[in-house]
This record gives sequence, structure tokens and C-alpha cells, in this order.
Amino acid sequence: MMETTTALNGSADNETGLNNDDHLARVMVSLHNMTIFIYSLAFVLGVLGNGVVIWMTGFKVKKTVNTVWFLNLAVADFLFTAFLPVGVTYLALNLHWPFGKFMCKLYAIISSLNMFASVYILVVISVDRCVSVMWPVWAQNHRNVRNASYVCLGVWALALSLSAPFSVFRDTAPSSFDEEVIYCFNNFALSDDFKTQSVNLLREFRQQAMTITRFLLGFVVPFTVIVSCYAVIIHHLRRNRNLASHSSRPFKIIAAVITTFFLCWAPFHIMALIEIFSRTGVAPSDTFIYFFVIGTQLATSIAFLNSCLNPLLYVFMVKDFKDKIRTSIQNVLEAAFQEEETHSHTDTKSTDTSQSNKNTANSEV
Repeated sequence: MMETTTALNGSADNETGLNNDDHLARVMVSLHNMTIFIYSLAFVLGVLGNGVVIWMTGFKVKKTVNTVWFLNLAVADFLFTAFLPVGVTYLALNLHWPFGKFMCKLYAIISSLNMFASVYILVVISVDRCVSVMWPVWAQNHRNVRNASYVCLGVWALALSLSAPFSVFRDTAPSSFDEEVIYCFNNFALSDDFKTQSVNLLREFRQQAMTITRFLLGFVVPFTVIVSCYAVIIHHLRRNRNLASHSSRPFKIIAAVITTFFLCWAPFHIMALIEIFSRTGVAPSDTFIYFFVIGTQLATSIAFLNSCLNPLLYVFMVKDFKDKIRTSIQNVLEAAFQEEETHSHTDTKSTDTSQSNKNTANSEV
């Protein structure tokens, strides 16, 4: 998917040429270091935060339809952030890929899988909310954990099928400046011929097709469905004030997660579209290239950072979730520091967990 960890991965040699400009070189060094920091931060916060969410929704709280949605959302983010050290290493080695072609393809598919799985789980959450508000009786009869699990399985299958083509075009090749430096890049022509016009035209056509497809299926279509669902929900809730007060907190949480996702991913898609359309006209100016290099690197960093934000939203917006985490951490610390008296503490912990599960179940709309 991504022109992954390099902002202009498909044209890494061009980036080296740009570094002849001293000012741009200094900016790129700063961006390079900033990107390594952001990826590292996303890895730490993402693995820890999403790991806690997976642990809580998978093992600690009572399983509900909502916990199934957020469990799968956390799994998608966890998988991606767990692979971020690979991208950090690539950057730290100044765009040298030491992991081989298989890992190059795997990293691309994990990146794409995260985006598609996350956005379509958000679509499912939105449709689920809409159906629950518009047809509550039908939802009560058909909305259960088993059906939610089947839906998530279908989402993962769809996300995998949409992600597979991006791994097909991922390739490794030595740099034209130093054969010991290996790039991991998008080889849309599946050829090392960069001189033949027909091959280059094929490369550009495939890149345009993949970029536009990703934009439509990974952003426009999901965004349209989600906005439509919430337009219907808001219209219905305005006519039923009692239902509106009942749904206020879950609505705000889901809306925050969805808004954050699209705000983080919009710059990435915009920069990808700018790249393909800039190649259809005259040669870009130095100012445009300067803007594009910086903009793409920043947009990619923001998109990657999204994978660690959801747990922070849960903590700041969901009191029950925050209390549950605090109680669990407290139990872990008490168990670590006490000496031998573990039985009474275990009984207390079981009681607290049971009561918290009841509270969680009662709080879901």
C-alpha cells in the first residue's frame, strides 16, 4: 500500500538528487529524525494501548456487540504498530532494507490491511448504530455477539482482498548510487526497466489506478456511508429526545474515533492524488517538489499515528473504561507487591471484575 516508510519511496533515487540543495537537505534530515520519533512513539503507544484494549475487550469485560467491534479495531491497529519497528529500522538505516523481499511485501500488506480493516469496521459500527436506532426491534432479535463476529470475519476477508494487490507490486532493488543499499518500493511495472517509454507508461497507469482505487474504496465510499448513517441517526434522535439522552455517550465516542480516523488519513490520500496528477502535465517546479516531499512525509506520519490514538480516546472519553483500567492496574500492582496473602485478594478481584462487567453491560446502548 504505502509508499510506506519513505515519503517518496517509489522514487528514492530522486530524493537523493534533491538533497543536492542544502536547504532541502537540512529540512529532510529534520523530517527524517521527526519521522523516526513519530513511528517510535506510535509503536510504543500503539502496542501498549491497543494491547490493553485487546486484553480488556477480549478477556476482562462481558462480551457484547460493541466490544466485538472495538476488539477488532484494536487488533487491526495492534498488528500495524507491532510492525512499525521494521519501518523505523528502514529509516534509521537511511532507506536500506535488510529484511528481504518477503518482508517488504508483508509490511506493505500489513499497512494496507490496517487501513482497510479499520475503515470498514468503522463503517460496520456506523451501520450497526443506524440499524439499532431505526429498527430497534429487529436489532434486538438479530444483534448478538455471534453475528457480530461473523461480520468482522467478513470485514477482514474484504480488507485482505483489497490489500493483496499492494503487496504484489512491492519489490526490492539496489540503489543506482550504491548497490549495497537496498530499497523497498512500489514497482508498478514489475520491471527494472526505467528507460523504455511503454514500460514507464504502464508503471504510471498502474500507479494511478491503484491510488484512485485506494482513495475511493479506502476513503470516499466508507466516508459517504458513515456520514449518511449519522445523518439518519441525528435526524431520528432529534425527534426522540429520550433516545438521544440514552445514546449520547456511545455516540460521542464513536464519532470521535471516526472523525480522528478520517482527519489522520485525509492528508495521506490528498498527497497521493497530488503525486499522480502532478505527473500528467508539465514538469513540476522546485517549489512544488519541496512542498511535496515535506507534505508527503508529514501526511504519512500523521496517518501512521492514528493507529495509537483510539486507546487514548477511550481513556479520556469513557469513564467506565478508564475506571476499569485503573482498577486492573491497581490489582496488578497489589498482586506484585503483596507477599503471600493472595487468596483473599483473588476473591476480591473476582467480585470487582464481575461487578464491573455488569456495569459495562448496562452502559451499552
